[in-house]
Amino acid sequence: MQSPDDQEPFAVSETKMKAEIRTEFGKGAARRIRRADKVPAVVYGHGEKPLHVTLPGHETMLAVKHANALIDLDIEGGKSTLALVKDVQRDVVRRTIDHVDLVIVRRGEKVQVEVPVHVTGEAAAETLVTVEHATVTLEAEATHIPESIEVSVEGAEAGTQIHAADLSLPEGTTLVTDAEALVVNVAQAVSAEALEAELAEAEAEAGIEHEAPKEAEQPAATEAEAEAEAAAEPTEQE
Repeated sequence: MQSPDDQEPFAVSETKMKAEIRTEFGKGAARRIRRADKVPAVVYGHGEKPLHVTLPGHETMLAVKHANALIDLDIEGGKSTLALVKDVQRDVVRRTIDHVDLVIVRRGEKVQVEVPVHVTGEAAAETLVTVEHATVTLEAEATHIPESIEVSVEGAEAGTQIHAADLSLPEGTTLVTDAEALVVNVAQAVSAEALEAELAEAEAEAGIEHEAPKEAEQPAATEAEAEAEAAAEPTEQE
């Protein structure tokens, strides 16, 4: 496994973005905003009254590709606010961004975030690697949030288990997820023959019987074929 020094601990960078105050609300207004290649959003937290804004569509799309995106908002009217992307709502069919929730953060303060687990390397032959926890909860400084936590399974043998406590975390980052939580499991791969045998055994125990395949029936001869066959047979001579 990697040591903290080997990782890129603070991959999340700030994105500067202009935000316009939003005064129109409702589905119709939201559709008009999206048609203009903008995204409706709300900024809240730190006791501030929720502020409804619109963000530039393309820049927002690029920013939210990264987990826990940190955005330095230049809000219309000259106010600058640092905010963390808390939730992204997307159209279920087109996958376009419908709405973004942003929570206000302060430089130096600690925040709890869900950070993706990224598995690297190749485990030993004939093994199956399963990620039991796709993310782990960490506490980190708002401006020092790791984009992901790397877990190496290079050469790992069957039976290897990596728990949350085994993860290499960047300096200044604290694990919130239960330390005993299983994050990655390396098990013995099941061969196709063994899987088929297990299935057959389970069916036998359940009393499931499979009928032997029936022989295909020969199609009945047509009337024309029968007449042709009769004509080809030799007739008895008197």
